[in-house]
Order: sequence, then structure tokens, then C-alpha cells
Amino acid sequence: MAIFASTMEKFGHEQLIFCQNRDVGLRAIIAIHDTTLGPALGGTRMWPYETEEEAIVDALRLSRGMTYKAAAAGLNLGGGKAVIIGNPKTDKSEALFRAMGRFVESLQGRFITGEDVGVDVNDVEYMYLETRYVSGLSRARGGGGDPAAVTAFGVWQGMRACGQEKLGSDSLEGLTVAVQGLGNVGFHLAKLLIDRQIKVIGADIDEEKVRRAVDQLGIEEVKSDEIYQVQADIFAPCALGAIINDATIRQFKFKIIAGSANNQLQEDRHGDELDRRGILYAPDYVINAGGLINVFVELEGYERERALRMTRGIYYNLRKVFEIARREKIPTSQAADKLVEQRIAMVRQLKSIYTGQGIHRIRAK
Repeated sequence: MAIFASTMEKFGHEQLIFCQNRDVGLRAIIAIHDTTLGPALGGTRMWPYETEEEAIVDALRLSRGMTYKAAAAGLNLGGGKAVIIGNPKTDKSEALFRAMGRFVESLQGRFITGEDVGVDVNDVEYMYLETRYVSGLSRARGGGGDPAAVTAFGVWQGMRACGQEKLGSDSLEGLTVAVQGLGNVGFHLAKLLIDRQIKVIGADIDEEKVRRAVDQLGIEEVKSDEIYQVQADIFAPCALGAIINDATIRQFKFKIIAGSANNQLQEDRHGDELDRRGILYAPDYVINAGGLINVFVELEGYERERALRMTRGIYYNLRKVFEIARREKIPTSQAADKLVEQRIAMVRQLKSIYTGQGIHRIRAK
């Protein structure tokens, strides 16, 4: 695999670190994409990758996404990601995560991590025994705990911005929303919507999650493969990525797509196709930043109200994206990238100005 030419140079990654501890069975990769805005932050994922190349590609792809998410949210953070090669159902141990924590500590704050797919708060707290550079701790340890509710709140704010842009009102009362995925974020989002007199049609491949949402919230259910065809004003993908593709787009009757799933567009051209069809798309890394904001607040001393207050900013961040899209006559997916790239370029220019930092080290010589 030509790592430098094919990926690192193409997408601007700074660093790729391979971590191994044979005694505890640790094989991991840390990817740091861009630290212009601040230290790289991104979760640690544990997954039984079939090949090492697949793990590398995942780490590089996800770390770049974190850079864009942090920049779009207005946070002074860069993007990073760690992946552990292994089965989270059978290969976890205290020793493995403490070993991972030591590798994170060795980077001295260039990379801050937390939970992701296959890794939960208990695993993060094992890492915390070995490193200061973790976030997403339990409320008992002064952390923010599960960020799902804050992520859902951010999606709600983003939906309001979409409603204002597309429908001329941000109340959304009386509309219908199709929620794909009724896990932690999807369930919280459905509750927020129903509490505001918005009809919810939901689907999930897990029947237990569907039953919970029907019994506790009173949503209308459809089969998972029927969610793309329902009559709804807004489609909220809150599960898998790549669900906006050639096969699904032709089924859409929605006016707006606004959900928490990552990497919703299978290919960049699908963002262009949504624009051509007149469907307003809230770029995923802008609208789903609530969880990242929750983690950022934890780094400074967690306060729930502050996390929610900052997450309300997603409404205004999306309004900026829509303004760029209107002004430059481009799809919102491209406009979001422009917003991010402009912010990173601005800060990079500021850093070219010498401020005197480090002069004490020169004099010490």
C-alpha cells in the first residue's frame, strides 16, 4: 500500500503511528490529520478488520472527518482517530486498553481520544489510568458520560436551520420526520421531535429498538428497507453511512435530509444529485457535531448547560453553510467544505505571525 502518495499526501495527513504490545495482544493505529486549529481529537475504535490495509484506510478516513467536524463546529481542535485491530466481543482486557493509553500518553497531547465503535466508557477509563489525554469519562469521574442526548439536541438545532432555509420557518410543528436508526441518538431525537408535536416514522434493523420506540414514544414504524420511500418532510439518517446513493435517492420524497449518521453520502456526486433534485442536505459533519462539542466541554471541566449552549451553535453554523451555497450556487456538501477550509486557512495565516513564544528556550542556550 502506497500510504504517502495514495492517502497522506492527497488528504493532508500529518502523522500515522503504529502501536504494538504483543504481551497484551495490542495492534493499533493512530492517525493525526491536521493540528492547525489545536490538538487532534478523535475516538478509539475497535474492530475485527480483515486486513491491516483496511484498518489504515479507516483510521485515515475517520481522522480527516474529525478535522472537518471540529472546524465546522468552531472548535480549536484538529482531527485524529485510533483503531484497534480486534474483536470487541472477545479480545478486550484491562491490560490492552492500559497499553493503548500509554501510547496515547507518549504523544504528549497531540492526540486526545475517547470512545467509538466497539469501545465504551469502561474501556476509556482503563486508558485513563495511563494517560491524561482521554475524554468521554463517566459522570462519576467528572466527565460528560454518554453524549447521545447532546448529539440528538444538535441534530434538532440543525433541523430547525433547515426548516428556516427550505420551508421559511424553524418551528417544524406539524411536520413528519422519518428517523432511520433508533439507537441512542435516534431514540433521543425521536423523543425531542414528538415532544414538539412532530410526527415520527421510524425504522431499525434491531426489532428491540423499534419496540422500545413504539412502546415508549408512540412512533409509527416501518420496515427498515421502506424508510426511504415514506411520505415525510425530513429524513433523519441516524445509523449507517453511505445511505445516500444511486439506489436510495430515486426513492426520496423528502424536502430535507438532516441526521446524525457519519459519511451519509456514498460518493461526493450524491451531494450534487440532492441539490439537483431540490433536496436540502445538512452536511453530516456539521449537524452531528453535538457529541464532539460535549467532549470538548469535558476537556475544560464539564458543565452540561455549557455543552447544550454551545451545541445550539449548530443552528448558526448550518445557516453559514446555506449562505455560502446560495451565494456561490454550489451544493451544501461543497459549501460545508469551503467553510472548513477557509477557517483552517485563516488560522494557519495567523500562526505565521511570530508572537515571541519559545524565546525563553533560545535564551536558555
